[in-house]
Amino acid sequence: MATDIQADSCAVPWQTEAPVATAGAYERLRILTTYKTIAMVGLSDDPYRPSHFAAIYMQSWGYDIIPVNPRLAGKTILGQPVYATLRDIPRPVEIVDIFRRPEDIPPIVEEAIEIGAKVVWMQLGIVNEEAARRAREAGLEVVMNRCVKIEHARFFGGLNLVGMNTGVITSRRKIA
Repeated sequence: MATDIQADSCAVPWQTEAPVATAGAYERLRILTTYKTIAMVGLSDDPYRPSHFAAIYMQSWGYDIIPVNPRLAGKTILGQPVYATLRDIPRPVEIVDIFRRPEDIPPIVEEAIEIGAKVVWMQLGIVNEEAARRAREAGLEVVMNRCVKIEHARFFGGLNLVGMNTGVITSRRKIA
């Protein structure tokens, strides 16, 4: 699997080291075109939270979003039932998209392995090398420190070019 290290708008301000190598651009594109079922661990019901916005965006592009949040289990988010854990989901999951702190990642990766997920995707600012190593050893692909929504928009036209390396993200096109 190819990797890349980029110091671009995906870097987080509190990060003191260079961003950690993750799946390269080609691999991220392939993941987003191959897999359509995403369990979003830590998905919030608050429409102002990044996880909620990412879920709305991905759902609008035809992805099957499965909310996972133990505090909201039994409720619905975006018309979908919320599950407490990945193990509770009664259907196959392809991508496990994680909106949790780095120290919370290892047990989620173990569940992802157990349910037969294909990809573990750690959101922007989330890096856990040990959990990534464990996932790779079990045959899963790993993306770290990347936002699924931003990556999808980057490949499919949801971001204006100004957002690529400037730190400015907009969906508005410049009118000539």
